[in-house]
Amino acid sequence: MTQTAPRPARQDVVEVPRDALRAALPLLREIGDLKRVRTADSGTSPAGASMAERAFRRSWAELARGGDPHEVAVRAGAAAVAGARLAGVDGPVLRRCGLTADEAADVLGRSVAQHADSLGPSTYALLRAALPDLAEDPHGALHEDLYGAPYGSGGEDPAPRFAAALCAQPRAGATCPGRPRLMVEPPESHGDHCWAVAVYGVLLAEAFGAEPGDVFLLGLGHHLHNAVLPDAGFSGEELLGEHLTGVIARLTAEQLAVLPGPLAARLGSLLALREAAEAPVARAFHAADVLDRVLQVRHHARAAAFTAEQALDDLDLVHPCAVSGFHRAVLDAAEAV
Repeated sequence: MTQTAPRPARQDVVEVPRDALRAALPLLREIGDLKRVRTADSGTSPAGASMAERAFRRSWAELARGGDPHEVAVRAGAAAVAGARLAGVDGPVLRRCGLTADEAADVLGRSVAQHADSLGPSTYALLRAALPDLAEDPHGALHEDLYGAPYGSGGEDPAPRFAAALCAQPRAGATCPGRPRLMVEPPESHGDHCWAVAVYGVLLAEAFGAEPGDVFLLGLGHHLHNAVLPDAGFSGEELLGEHLTGVIARLTAEQLAVLPGPLAARLGSLLALREAAEAPVARAFHAADVLDRVLQVRHHARAAAFTAEQALDDLDLVHPCAVSGFHRAVLDAAEAV
């Protein structure tokens, strides 16, 4: 559920940074796929968490421990852009594989550089500057707390309890009042969605003149109520009717109460801005939110229309290598292509 205010009878046409949005869209689409990327050590995390869910919980753990929202946001943005092409091969993995910090940062930098044209110059510089931190693995201990042996063995979860609940709470998908819902499998979680909106917001903040840390925090926290309230989508909002605003306010307040006071106050003030698209942070947030909702639907449509030819021809599945001639001979003999 995403709406908390009555819809106006009409909405004026507003100006948006068209060029920046168009440039960013391919990158956002790739980053969104981290909702569907899992690695071997996902098995030690709750319900085989996606890379997005793991980053969502890690960001909340950092914030709850007193991390500066701007610094957390930039690191998360840098990791997401690097992960667009590297998937689960992140800084800790590269270091575990024997690369030095400089070598790991160089690999991460190659991935980020492939998306330079999708980012504003200031944003690109911020992300590049954060790469050495990712390569130094500042989250190593936190990663162990969240996903290693200590998890589930009696140790305290460093992320606020609502973070795990949001990763377990499925999104409703496409709903419309008075009509059956469109079910697609597997559904994304609220942790997936909130992380994507937060990271997209970081990458779009420059275009909207917003502070990345504020957009990130608003994106991470805009579904706190769904830690308790199952998502029935737009249809559910309409049926809750006059109760909706009060329900969301009460449940959000419950979740804010578990955060450190200054962080709760900052997030609370940001949440109040989402009822309109006037402040720069709200505009960047709403842009990120609507893009993620549409890109998620586009993903399912693209997956449903997938053909073998796309993998073989467009993606060069049987790519050139030392034995590609042998591969081709086998496929031709078997009449497999």
